Amino acid sequence: MAASSSLWQLPSTKFLCNVSKLAKVRGVVYNPKMDVFRGVQTIAYTIVNGSYVQKAPTELQDKDKNLSTIDSVGAFQKLPMVMPSVDVYNSALKKAKRVPPTKGILNIAKRERNKGAKQLDALMKELAVSLRTYKENFPRKQSLHPYERSLIDLTLGDGNYEEVLKKVEALRKKVVSVGKEHASLCAQSSTKKEAQERLDEGMKSLEEVFKSQGKAVDELLIIAKALRAMPVVDLETPTLCLVGAPNVGKSSLVRLLSTGKPEICNYPFTTRGILMGHIHLTYQNFQVTDTPGILRRRDEDRNNLEKLTLAVLSHLPTAVLYVHDLSGECGTSPSDQYIIYKEIKERFSDHLWIDVVSKCDLLQESPVVYITEDSNADNTELARYRKMGPDGSLRVSVMSKVGIDELKSRVHEMLVSQLARIKIPDSEQENVEVPKRFL
Repeated sequence: MAASSSLWQLPSTKFLCNVSKLAKVRGVVYNPKMDVFRGVQTIAYTIVNGSYVQKAPTELQDKDKNLSTIDSVGAFQKLPMVMPSVDVYNSALKKAKRVPPTKGILNIAKRERNKGAKQLDALMKELAVSLRTYKENFPRKQSLHPYERSLIDLTLGDGNYEEVLKKVEALRKKVVSVGKEHASLCAQSSTKKEAQERLDEGMKSLEEVFKSQGKAVDELLIIAKALRAMPVVDLETPTLCLVGAPNVGKSSLVRLLSTGKPEICNYPFTTRGILMGHIHLTYQNFQVTDTPGILRRRDEDRNNLEKLTLAVLSHLPTAVLYVHDLSGECGTSPSDQYIIYKEIKERFSDHLWIDVVSKCDLLQESPVVYITEDSNADNTELARYRKMGPDGSLRVSVMSKVGIDELKSRVHEMLVSQLARIKIPDSEQENVEVPKRFL
């Protein structure tokens, strides 16, 4: 499988196996023929073990939070900067060792135990404050937008985000407990030597605690990097979502509709993550996303790539560009594509919609029939689909450019209609006039 040279890999942790591969591409293109200015920022990333189950809105509401937070996104870009655990400890230790004893203590033993107790208390507090800051500034998952919640589960794995935050909090409590205990012992020293020994013991104990459990901070560091690198989504900007089976030509169309640069292969291949960018059409800004292919199977059997596609459709203001390949090249039979299409169309029937039959330059007079298909099946709708695609679908070819100009025009018109839907209250959306070919 070909791999993009621009992809780079984050360090892995115990739970972030096959951690996200991130790529950023920036470009600007002006197309005088369409009078279209297009600029895009794209980010692609791989999904690891996890699952996504869409929940009812009432299950997602956090009673302890203002529910308005669920209506906004962008929490990942507000995450605090996390230092490696070794730097957190060394910084705290450096500050603690500069703490002097209280002025005016003449007795050497008393002065030494006072200094030791104050330094241990300072080290404990410096570490605890840093850990508490991390814990408090990483949002509770229940307060996030449903789309961001699904990204957390699909990229980090079920429960791993919460588990790491729990480990950070457990480390904070342990640091406080050990620090207070040794500071108290040091304060009870009767001699200068005893005070110095208990100070050393306390410093060593806190260091051992942080070394043994500090990996939670390093895991949080990797989580922060992965989440901050995820695409920024504007809920008030229409999103064109390309959907279909694997290798039907979605990525090739993305290259024509925007300046995104997904991998294009001439063998069965599926997008390994989500590519999200922006298209500027006649001074209007829209989002576009290329999603992983969907296979014919039950939701519980879908992998995380497929679940990511469903999450995008479920939680973002998407208009759908559904891509069909009847040429026999994509690896998914037309019959299976038909079943997948009917299921997705029914599930997301409220979305604006354009059907595209790709690779039309490869289509033959007779429909392609896979050996596993029953070519004599008495299903006129399926037979018509295998030969022509869905009713009203647009035939296009990336190679010969057939239908591309019309596709761009229809995409623009559909996104403008989607923008009108987003800009008005939900109660008035039934009165919005939408061209029939987008429904």
